[in-house]
Amino acid sequence: MTILARTIEASRRYGDVLALDRVSLDIRAGELVGLLGPNGAGKSTLINLFVGLRRPTSGTVELLGGSPLDAAVRRGIGVTPQETGLPETLRVGEIVDFVSAHFPDREPKGELLARFGLDDLVKRQIGGLSGGQRRRLAVALAFAGKPRLVFLDEPTTGLDVEARRSLWEGIRSFHQDGGTVLLTSHYLEEIEALAERVVVVGSGRVLADDTVRAVRGIVGVRHVSLVADDLPELPGVLGTERAEGRISLMTTDPDQLVVELVRSGVPFSGLEIRPTTLEEAFLALTSKESAHV
Repeated sequence: MTILARTIEASRRYGDVLALDRVSLDIRAGELVGLLGPNGAGKSTLINLFVGLRRPTSGTVELLGGSPLDAAVRRGIGVTPQETGLPETLRVGEIVDFVSAHFPDREPKGELLARFGLDDLVKRQIGGLSGGQRRRLAVALAFAGKPRLVFLDEPTTGLDVEARRSLWEGIRSFHQDGGTVLLTSHYLEEIEALAERVVVVGSGRVLADDTVRAVRGIVGVRHVSLVADDLPELPGVLGTERAEGRISLMTTDPDQLVVELVRSGVPFSGLEIRPTTLEEAFLALTSKESAHV
């Protein structure tokens, strides 16, 4: 599979702060990659290296077979940074025309705005848009030049649930047509909903890089949930929660836990066993990393 972007042992320092520590990462054509990490983990720095806004202190960054510092190469990508500033006096249609004019191949304005639910705002001044509408416009502009690869840094921050899901559909549509996406998000449900591959970063390093299911499985914890009045002390229980009449036990060996539960003779019902959520795996991975720092 064609590699569209890669870092090879890339590090980036800001003074005494090591934001990225020898990160090697490939983004392949057709992937939708979710980049997860706590604040300060290096997510935005990594995107800035990929799109040419920063240079690595050491190591190599490649983009679309060339250098991200080459403007001609960057015409093949789209970017929405965490924060954007758009001219408030321009109309939505005008800013789309302005951005599109920088690219040799352009997404038709009507189709682009419709994809992100903005088609009825084409004549509205940007200064009259809500915060959520501005954010959707900033994301839409990343797709104006028919990019091969799009970088979205916290694309749905500040959006309500309905607007967020609408934006998801626009991103999915691009991906289903063969586009490649790397996105960061604080919303773990967003990564689970969109991404096929998850990269978890912490303290400037890659902690995990795999499918959503595999990353959930890395920590090896399962939830055993049941209904019971009370339970005896059971071996291998890492944590216990009670909610809505159910008891949830966290364990690395659910089979042994159920065997011991049956042996105890305590009556129970509604037994369920499920894997960890992506959020639980993410917290486990990043907390382990923090403990090592």
